[in-house]
Amino acid sequence: MFYYRTQGFNGYAVKYSPFFDNRLACAASANFGLVGNGRLFILGLTPQGIVGEKWFDTQDGLFDLSWSEIHENQLVAASGDGSIKLFDVMVKDNFPIQNWHEHQREVFAVHWNLVEKTTFCSSSWDGTVKIWSPTHPTSLLTLPTNSCTYSASFSPHNAHLLSCVSSDSFLRVFDLRIPQPTPPHPPGAPAPPGTLPLAKPAIQVHVPGNSELLTHDWNKYRAETIATGGVDRVVRVFDLRNSGPTNVLVELRGHEYAIRKVAWSPHWAGVVMSGGYDMSVRIWEDGAGPGVSGGGGRLMGIMDKHTEFVAGLDWCLFGGEGWAASAGWDESVWVWDAKGVCAGRR
Repeated sequence: MFYYRTQGFNGYAVKYSPFFDNRLACAASANFGLVGNGRLFILGLTPQGIVGEKWFDTQDGLFDLSWSEIHENQLVAASGDGSIKLFDVMVKDNFPIQNWHEHQREVFAVHWNLVEKTTFCSSSWDGTVKIWSPTHPTSLLTLPTNSCTYSASFSPHNAHLLSCVSSDSFLRVFDLRIPQPTPPHPPGAPAPPGTLPLAKPAIQVHVPGNSELLTHDWNKYRAETIATGGVDRVVRVFDLRNSGPTNVLVELRGHEYAIRKVAWSPHWAGVVMSGGYDMSVRIWEDGAGPGVSGGGGRLMGIMDKHTEFVAGLDWCLFGGEGWAASAGWDESVWVWDAKGVCAGRR
């Protein structure tokens, strides 16, 4: 395992670069994100461990980040002041090269379109999901959910599908080819929360438990499969082709407190990683592959190096299968081999 301390800043997100196998970034906030500055760490992996290559300081805390899919040195960060900032690692000064400020409350998630690659999305506590282009000064589309939206993500299989989860216990999937209600405000203009017409998702699933959903992720091999996690401590795997209660393929139970992040493996179709407020990272096998009705999920291993909430998780796309990174409120980033904690994996 490799360790790096984000001294003075509590980690909220960590992401591997999609271009370099030895680079990752961590979005962090002072004072646990309640008040104070933020810092975006650019980290390098070396034979001697993790080194800090560069960092960008911000006036408000940072809650998420996403690497560009078209420029190897650029990434966006989600800020607590409602802004989204685009940074370039190669720029000598520490200022963003682009700044958007349309959200009315904290931006809690950003995610780049992995298929189309020229756009990214954001979600906010103001109850909206927005789509952006790094070359456009304002947002391209606003999708109101009218509920605090903690996580938004493009499908890795279809450039037109965008999903989000919210505090109202709903998982929503939007097909961007379907026209949405016309807002009363011009694109890019700020609008008070709750005043925009509710967006119409192509799929809407009320997740059992009636608790806030904090995270979700698309399976990288099964285009119809999404995992969610939240306050009720359960990782649920859904098949979007089904309707009603039958769309829950499996429920993975074991976390003692709320689940803050889930992430499907890019190498193993049925393996999902989760981290949360019980300070653990858990590796699961969902047991819900093609032709399987569900119910066969199992815990494969636990990584317990964190001493505070685990908020960020990511898998490495490169090298040997199973390398992962985690970031937490204990001012730490860990890079570790998931296979080492999953002795029972076949």
